[in-house]
Order: sequence, then C-alpha cells, then structure tokens
Amino acid sequence: MVLRKWEELPHFMQVKEVRKYYEILRRKEKSLFFKRILDVIVSSILLVLFSPVFLFLAIAIKADSEGPVFYRQARVTQYGKKFRIHKFRSMADKADKRGSLVTVEGDSRITRIGRLIRDKRLDELPQLIDVIQGNMTFVGVRPEVPEYVKAYTPEMTATLLLPAGITNLTSIYYKDEGRLLDKTEDPDRIYREKILPEKMKWNLKGMEEYGFWKDVGIMFMTFFSVCGKNYADEREEDGKRAGFNNNADV
Repeated sequence: MVLRKWEELPHFMQVKEVRKYYEILRRKEKSLFFKRILDVIVSSILLVLFSPVFLFLAIAIKADSEGPVFYRQARVTQYGKKFRIHKFRSMADKADKRGSLVTVEGDSRITRIGRLIRDKRLDELPQLIDVIQGNMTFVGVRPEVPEYVKAYTPEMTATLLLPAGITNLTSIYYKDEGRLLDKTEDPDRIYREKILPEKMKWNLKGMEEYGFWKDVGIMFMTFFSVCGKNYADEREEDGKRAGFNNNADV
C-alpha cells in the first residue's frame, strides 16, 4: 500500500487539515507496505477456510427470503473512490430504498437469517473479496455511503487517505449503535449529526497513532468482541484520556 504524492491527491483532500495526517502516514510507508501484504495473505487464507460457510449462508439466505445473496451498496473508500461493497444480504431486498440508510435495533427490514448473521458479523465475511481487490483493508475507517461522506468536514476527509476497513476501534466501541439509533425518530439525521462526528474523533486519533502491530491488536479485539467481550470500560478510559465524549447523546 503506497500513498499517492500530495499533489496527486484529489483536490478536495489537498487542504491543511488533511496535511497533518498525510505526513504522519508518509513516515510509516514501510508499515503500510506490510499492511497490504497482511491483507492479501490473511484474506486469501480466510476465503478458502470459510468457503463452506459461504455456501451454507448463501443457501440459507436464498431459502429465507426473496432477493440476491449479496448486498452491493455503494460505499466510499480511499481518495473518495466509490465501490460496491460485498455483504451477505441480511435485510429484505431493496430495504435501503424503503427506510433509513442506517439500521436500528429491532429493524423490521432485517430477515430471520439476517438477524442471526448480523449478531456475529457473518454478513461481513464477503468483504474479504473487497480486501483482495484493494477496495478495503482489515483495519481502517468503516466505509460510509456517499450521502454521509458529503457531510464530512475537511479534517474528516483525512480518513480517505487509506482504504476503508472491515473493522476498527469504532466498530468495537460502537457495536451498540443500532440500540442508540432505535431511540430516535430520525436515525439518519442523528447518525450524521451526532454519532458520525463522535466516531470520527476516534478514527482520526487512530490515524495519528497508526502502526502495523496496533492493527493486529485491533483484529484480535474484533474477534473477542464478536465472541461476546464488551469493551465499554476500555472505551470509557480511552475516551477520558483523549478528552472525548464517551456517550454519543442521541
């Protein structure tokens, strides 16, 4: 993974707010190289190991509800590039055309199989394809839909210096996001105005502290989180040290 030269970045990213993070990453290009190597090797191995799971889930999804096996929504990744993400479909077909772009707890659009696979993040397994293609990486800022990226501040666009990620600290710390949004009448607005800015503080902090072995640690944290570990205490402590608002008050 090689950073573009500053003058080759999209014009909307060539701003002083982004320059700080660009210089941090530029000094860590060796780590970024090994990050890409890790992405390709691990995703290739996992695709082979999980191929029986892919087959089983594909059959279960088709048997449970009408529609395609995969959900291919447009998302935004490195340098503002749009791509169509690979996810197992966990909601009714064309659900994003019939409601909010975010999912709340108890969302009626979620299918029976979808509810099971979302709990353990199995719907995200096909993103291994996106990692191999270079549209995503294992650890990085979660890919947002174009509508939410339009709400980014100039500093937030710094997160587009790297490919979007399958997981990061916000995925672990905000795993209750659906429950928070379930309390609101306008989840799209609350996500854009309240939760997204709060998550971006963590994302930008992660870029400042980027390191290859830190990525590996977050991958293990994600595994333990999926297995049921709650990182609320760690979020509280990390937030206090960073001076963040630990509770995205919706």
